[in-house]
Amino acid sequence: FDVRMPLIIVGGGGCGLVAALAASDLGVDTLILERDPKLWGTTSMSTGLIPAAGMPEQAAKGIEDSPELLVLDVLKKTRGEVDRALVKRLAEQSADTVQWLQATHQVALSHIDDFLYPGHSAMRMFGMPNRSGAELMAALEAAAHKAGISILTEARVTSLFVEDDVISGVRIERPDGTAEEIGCDALILACCGFAGNPQMVKAFMPELEFATFHGHPGNEGHAVLWGQALGAELKDMHSYQGHGGLAHGHAIPILWPLIMEGGYQVNRQGTRFSDESLGYSEQAVKVLAQEGHVAWSIFDARLYDLMMRFDDFQQAVAAGAILEGKTLAELAVVCGLEANALESTDALVNLAKQGVASDPFGRDFYGKPSLAAPFYAAKVTGALFHTQGGLQVDEHARVIGADGNPMKNLYAGGGAARGISGPGCDGYMAGNGLLTATTLGKLAGRHAASQLNRCADYGDDQSKVDDRL
Repeated sequence: FDVRMPLIIVGGGGCGLVAALAASDLGVDTLILERDPKLWGTTSMSTGLIPAAGMPEQAAKGIEDSPELLVLDVLKKTRGEVDRALVKRLAEQSADTVQWLQATHQVALSHIDDFLYPGHSAMRMFGMPNRSGAELMAALEAAAHKAGISILTEARVTSLFVEDDVISGVRIERPDGTAEEIGCDALILACCGFAGNPQMVKAFMPELEFATFHGHPGNEGHAVLWGQALGAELKDMHSYQGHGGLAHGHAIPILWPLIMEGGYQVNRQGTRFSDESLGYSEQAVKVLAQEGHVAWSIFDARLYDLMMRFDDFQQAVAAGAILEGKTLAELAVVCGLEANALESTDALVNLAKQGVASDPFGRDFYGKPSLAAPFYAAKVTGALFHTQGGLQVDEHARVIGADGNPMKNLYAGGGAARGISGPGCDGYMAGNGLLTATTLGKLAGRHAASQLNRCADYGDDQSKVDDRL
């Protein structure tokens, strides 16, 4: 290799940037290789909310939370079909991740206490002022530049070099067709999952045939394919984050606080078809099963004002994706729904909210205010955001081989690694993606850097370096 770097990170999204910051803190020179002209990744398309359990901000507000409670929430949502050791590790490290980003790298993460996401038993989300993933990415990139981390954009990694079961470098291609080979002592795969690979999606998730892919185009499955070729263990390949509220024709997510605080969804007939509060991921398939693969999210001015706190919803309003009616009948006409059916649906929901009748789908509406004029709706479809299965990793984010042992100098995080959402779509809880992106990134960066620093102590004695790796 003409050029060598101690540590190379493939992917400049949230996971890659956090991994680089963690390694940089320990004095290891790191190179981020990003295929796109700028850093954005899956993180930039999210709300940028990271769950952290046992934070001082929670204690100050009288919110009882702990890593143990987060573990219980994940196990309940996934019905225990998850890597319990990984869940425990991420839960225990979640508060440290957020506090480290806040204090060491001046990332302005603050506690979100407006609402409770499905599956979470405590308000434990932390996000940027505008609750935008792009805003989080900008803060992480600024921190990386301040730390002097090397970032090479428009550098698509096409292959890995392996010598004696050790990753020795990568090959990259530039937009003009030229290629370069760069050596490394350790490699972190932070280059998304495979939601943007139609062949892999069809093979592992056939029920998403009509889903709209709403994710970073880099989700082509390279990390999984490379790992598989190296003999890595793959887990939960049917697991994914879907979304039952992507604005139809606008590719803007209508986020789930709208539902959790009293909104609901109807189909073309103006009737509800599920318990929407179970989670936005599993709702995607339920929406896709409706006529035309669409539904309408119904809400009112109170919820409109709540949602205006989110950048995504502001974009939806500006794009004309939010429809309005002074009455439910008027809203039905605007949406092309049956007015009598929509009014009957709302009346049934109100009875459930008042505790007079139970919801036929089992949803707990009790205590939520009835919708009041003016009324609003968003036509939505089911979407695939990103996959949750991938390379099995250990407590240090090292990739595990088929023999059950960690590979010598290969790490993975974010969409490249197995997540904590179980084997399907119904185990996903809000923040699972960014919890694995940020915390696995941190763990990978710290462990790789500590190993490389120890190897440096051996000087030119390569045999001892190999033993250490």
